[in-house]
Amino acid sequence: MNYQAAIDFLFNALPMYQRIGKAAYKANLDNTIALDVYFGHPHEKFRTIHVAGTNGKGSVSHMLAAILQQAGYKTGLYTSPHLNDFRERIRINGMMIPEEDVCNFVLQHSGIIEHLKPSFFEMTVAMAFDYFARENVDIAVIEVGMGGRLDSTNIITPLVSVITNIGYDHTQFLGETLPEIAAEKAGIIKPEVPVVIGENQPETLPVFIKHAQQLHSPLFLADNNYTAQIIRETETYAEYSVNDSLVYRLDLMGHYQKMNLQTVLCTIDQLKSYQISIQQTNLESALSNVQKNTGLRGRWQILQHKPLVVADTAHNAEGLAYTMKQIAQKQFKQLHIIFGVVNDKDVGKILPLLPVDASYYFTKASIPRALPEKELQHLANQSGLQGNSYASVGEAYHAALSFAGPDDIIYIGGSTFIVAGLNLF
Repeated sequence: MNYQAAIDFLFNALPMYQRIGKAAYKANLDNTIALDVYFGHPHEKFRTIHVAGTNGKGSVSHMLAAILQQAGYKTGLYTSPHLNDFRERIRINGMMIPEEDVCNFVLQHSGIIEHLKPSFFEMTVAMAFDYFARENVDIAVIEVGMGGRLDSTNIITPLVSVITNIGYDHTQFLGETLPEIAAEKAGIIKPEVPVVIGENQPETLPVFIKHAQQLHSPLFLADNNYTAQIIRETETYAEYSVNDSLVYRLDLMGHYQKMNLQTVLCTIDQLKSYQISIQQTNLESALSNVQKNTGLRGRWQILQHKPLVVADTAHNAEGLAYTMKQIAQKQFKQLHIIFGVVNDKDVGKILPLLPVDASYYFTKASIPRALPEKELQHLANQSGLQGNSYASVGEAYHAALSFAGPDDIIYIGGSTFIVAGLNLF
């Protein structure tokens, strides 16, 4: 079996939420537990950090992995979704799982796959845990896929549980209110394991306090312990003053990274209580090289200048509000927005966040779950947003480049899959 055949099997034989949506979601951990037993409980063979949240969990996971790697630990990193290559989901010290390991996994374990018929995500988590155990990682940063309580990653007992923030996303699964969504994400809190909350939100903090108290888990509020402010910004990095005493250079350019940086620093404090050795020089070096060390892409990523082209994977109201605010602070002649969403997003909450004076290029990702571009255009027109529709992200991108002047901005977003559709990474 070659790599492409293995990937085709994983994508086509197993239901994949990112592609088909609700039909792939399983509201229990039965398959995950069965797979864990089959593989001999691999997650018990290495230490972990568990990261949940509506926004920022990918950036926080990559930043933590970069720091641990810089400190000399053999560090696993499990994230989702991927942009271009499935192997982006499973890394050790920034290196993707080899193609050969993916092929061997599918070949050697086809029996259990055919017997259990797990979801794509359930099988991917099992592959990651098995790979990390076989490679003897010292520690692994594990990003929750969706929610927390019923997520396939939630069989681990981590050193620290991290919940970045709570917003309205995946409400059909997690609940219609912020406290309901918070309760699902609080499901990753484990007995007596410290939990770091990235953003102190009045609607959700009581939920986290209640869960932590019930489980005797120490709770830490990142924004009560750290205050980060941008003091300098260039084309390749942002400098943050933290607690008016330390300066960190971060190679992730989105202004929303302020909260993620605070969350990461608070988490590192808890890791140090386990005698995990992380020096100040490790922090500084790792934060300035997150993309290089971990392969993170698509977070306010500048693809070119003149015109300035920015790709960002923000895909819900809270995330897009931050990116639109950052764009508004830039100087430009005309704003061009290449935009697409998946069909289960609350477009009514998203479209009003977008500026009416931009030129729009409505498009769709090449997945079944994508909202058709003409339907998106119609809904956007009702919100006062004007532009044309394009059948593919590539067509939309080429059109925007042809219309944009050197002093314009092109923003590409609305969905991780729109950014992935660029095929530029």
